[in-house]
Amino acid sequence: MTALKYQIALSMVPGIGNVNAKKLIAYCNGAEAVFNEKHHLLLKIPGIGKKLIAQLHSNKFIDEAEKEIEFMSEHNVEASFYLDPDYPKRLKHCDDGPIVLYKKGNMQLDALRCISIVGTRKATVKGKALCEDLIADLAMYEPTIISGLAYGIDIVAHKTALKCNLDTIGVLASGLDQIYPRQHHSIAQQMQKKGGLVSDYRSNAQVLPVHFAERNRIVAGLADVTIVVESSLKGGSLITAELANGYHRDVMAIPGRPSDSQSSGCNMLIKQNKAALVESAKDIADLMGWQEHQPQKTQTRLFEDLNKEEQIIVGLFAHDDRIGLDEISLRAEMPISQITALLLSLEFKGAVISLPGKIYQLSH
Repeated sequence: MTALKYQIALSMVPGIGNVNAKKLIAYCNGAEAVFNEKHHLLLKIPGIGKKLIAQLHSNKFIDEAEKEIEFMSEHNVEASFYLDPDYPKRLKHCDDGPIVLYKKGNMQLDALRCISIVGTRKATVKGKALCEDLIADLAMYEPTIISGLAYGIDIVAHKTALKCNLDTIGVLASGLDQIYPRQHHSIAQQMQKKGGLVSDYRSNAQVLPVHFAERNRIVAGLADVTIVVESSLKGGSLITAELANGYHRDVMAIPGRPSDSQSSGCNMLIKQNKAALVESAKDIADLMGWQEHQPQKTQTRLFEDLNKEEQIIVGLFAHDDRIGLDEISLRAEMPISQITALLLSLEFKGAVISLPGKIYQLSH
């Protein structure tokens, strides 16, 4: 619990950010060490100034972290540090992923198949129906459905997932002590029995407009593919799609007529080759290489069932115990985006292990 206190405290320091926090942790060899490191040594770290160091050397955030842990204990909230084994594997690949992820419910963040479904808050009747039909048709593949619990497409995705007996995860732009919007409180309660809620915001955090854009990186980072159902030319859905592309994840969009303003964003993504066109669940399954859900194979058969590309990657470890992401891409002569997807697949199959610093090693 001591380690968690310092991890949470570091996440609370304003102006530090997740990228700089990870640099500090790597440099000092742990969150607790960051708070105990000497002033002149912290100054040597790029992006770390005197004002930030002064905050680190105060007890303010340690005290607040202790209060947060009390809240977690009282409300069945758990937290995963980004170096913990239970931190979501997909999110671990995102440089700006939160150093601490709060979670509540009965969820599997490393489910075999995870889909983010996003769209406008001002969804049309047609858009809502398309979302419902798409999820119903995807049910045979048993994916986990991820969205932001917002009005419009988000809440339709969550409700339909529950109706189809699929796990669904809501990513909040607030702490787990409050549901925003309040009208979705009852759905959020249901989701905790079949999925759950996650956030990188502490309890009592003020709900700010910037939080909605920030939480989109988690919506994109937790999924294999992000699907945009309806979107105008501006909005959070396009931000999520851009983030997913930046993480080398697949993006798909449902097209609409040129005259439909709520489809203009989807059409633009497709036209600019930033999203694949999707008309049915089969399009998604084909792109992702999914088959109808089957029981997972035992560990002894995993290595027998690797595809050709996966076998190439595993073969690279014949003479090296650990290899960096860039080196794997270079040796395999495959782009980073393809390598990232293959490594993620190998992680889920138990063939490789992801280490800090984008280093990989074979599972033994």
